[in-house]
Amino acid sequence: MKALAGRFARRLERAGLTPPGAAAVACLDEDLAFSRPHDPINGFLAATVRRLDVSCLMLVPPAEPYRTILEFLAGREAPAIRPRDCETRTFFHDIPVVAEASPLLAAEALSRRKGAYLPGHGILAHGALSPEQAFITVSSVAFAGFVKFFSDYLAAVRAGTADLAFRRAFDAAVAFLPPPPAALPALAGGPFTDRETMLAAMAEAGRATVELGLVDSVFGNISYNLDGVLAISQTGAALDELEGAIDLCPLDGSSCAGLTASSELSAHAALARLDGRRAILHGHPRFAVILSMACDRAGCPRRDACHVACDACRSVDDIPIVPGEVGAGPRGLVHTMPPALAGKRGAIVLGHGVFTMGADDFNEALASLGAIETLCRARYFEALGAIPL
Repeated sequence: MKALAGRFARRLERAGLTPPGAAAVACLDEDLAFSRPHDPINGFLAATVRRLDVSCLMLVPPAEPYRTILEFLAGREAPAIRPRDCETRTFFHDIPVVAEASPLLAAEALSRRKGAYLPGHGILAHGALSPEQAFITVSSVAFAGFVKFFSDYLAAVRAGTADLAFRRAFDAAVAFLPPPPAALPALAGGPFTDRETMLAAMAEAGRATVELGLVDSVFGNISYNLDGVLAISQTGAALDELEGAIDLCPLDGSSCAGLTASSELSAHAALARLDGRRAILHGHPRFAVILSMACDRAGCPRRDACHVACDACRSVDDIPIVPGEVGAGPRGLVHTMPPALAGKRGAIVLGHGVFTMGADDFNEALASLGAIETLCRARYFEALGAIPL
């Protein structure tokens, strides 16, 4: 258990979620083991684990810019941070702010939500069955906070309500932003004619998507149409660890292999039938999500449901923005996104992420994903610059 706790602490570091040596991870089997055995915070972790009856608890001091962002949001929005991106609405609802390092308060918050924020300390997340669950939550909290912070700032500047504290926090966060990727790696060339080569190419593309910061946590998916069989990442699969986590789903519906496939299997299947392009990549690049939520329609009656019911014709340059929820329901993105992507280099699902395609391999899809995020980032700061302060 000690080795497992240490492994996940290092994984948090590699993901850029926490500074080296900062994460405190507690894992329970027969005994409770800690990633930092002599840390005074372990008493708090142990007492909280006992109250929750879970197998793992993490307290993760966030790396910048997440630290600046989450400290600001926690101070302004306590008792809970309420992001509006699609994934948070669907899976997390809100992020409780724990007032102090009390096992009672922490356990109460984590009994209602997967993750919470403890000001001055970091992100709290638990895994009922495994550390992987807690890792996903930490990543998701960081992503949700980032998107909310930059979305709220643009809205506040447009409304003339951005106060000095918000401006200072914004400037501090921006100073920590890495530059957009200057060059993309060359991926395996297609078309792929056998399963082994195709699966290796999907794993390679998934790793590149994560390394370039175009997807966070396990929110994202990838697929390839090989002669009428759609190979697609499984639900909950991390794109940088796809080996053994890809399902093969015949597009004629002759197999039930899709039971463990991505929740967006229906959307991928619709895209595979669209225009002959074989490779599909879905990521959650942050500024594309932020800009998709940046609407200046005052008094819109659908404001609280815009992610599934927006009726405005919106785009970022040539990239359409469409509403749609996960799945194949009546308001599912399966109905809105594939038609928008026909003949386009990409489409943005409002508050959710970007879908791109490639004719024979993932080079074009990855290049489009990176270019769309770079475009959205530029348009975001251009929008701010056009508004008098």
